[in-house]
Amino acid sequence: MTPPASAPSPASPGGEDLYAPFRPVRGRRVARAIGVVAVAWGLGLALFVYGQTLGDRIAFVVTGLLVLVFCEMQARVAAVPDRDGLSVRNLVKRRRLEWAEVVGVSFGGGRPWVQLDLSDGDTLAVMGVQRADGARGDAEAQRLATLVALHTR
Repeated sequence: MTPPASAPSPASPGGEDLYAPFRPVRGRRVARAIGVVAVAWGLGLALFVYGQTLGDRIAFVVTGLLVLVFCEMQARVAAVPDRDGLSVRNLVKRRRLEWAEVVGVSFGGGRPWVQLDLSDGDTLAVMGVQRADGARGDAEAQRLATLVALHTR
């Protein structure tokens, strides 16, 4: 049974909300910085390189904008838990999981992000929890494992 929406969310031992969204920090910053640099690079080439046709200038700007769009997709990866399950937004795909579908959480073996072991034998990467975040990434992986354990008792 789902508690009413006004009920407080359980806190983890560190005091933070267990149901807070999982989002990378370092990966998001780097992706957005690269996107801005790509647009500046495209505009710079379009404006300051001589001997270009109009098509060349447009291609430089469009290339910079395409890199920006890709980087923004990377910056927006997240996993949003709630009492019923987990919504995972990776680079291209989104997937909604019920807690009963998740049987394990792994963050070892040099993986760049958390992997969920699913009840159908498949795995799902959760790019919202990344090894690049160091100790914070480890803590977020532990928080996700705590949520899975809490909901699969």
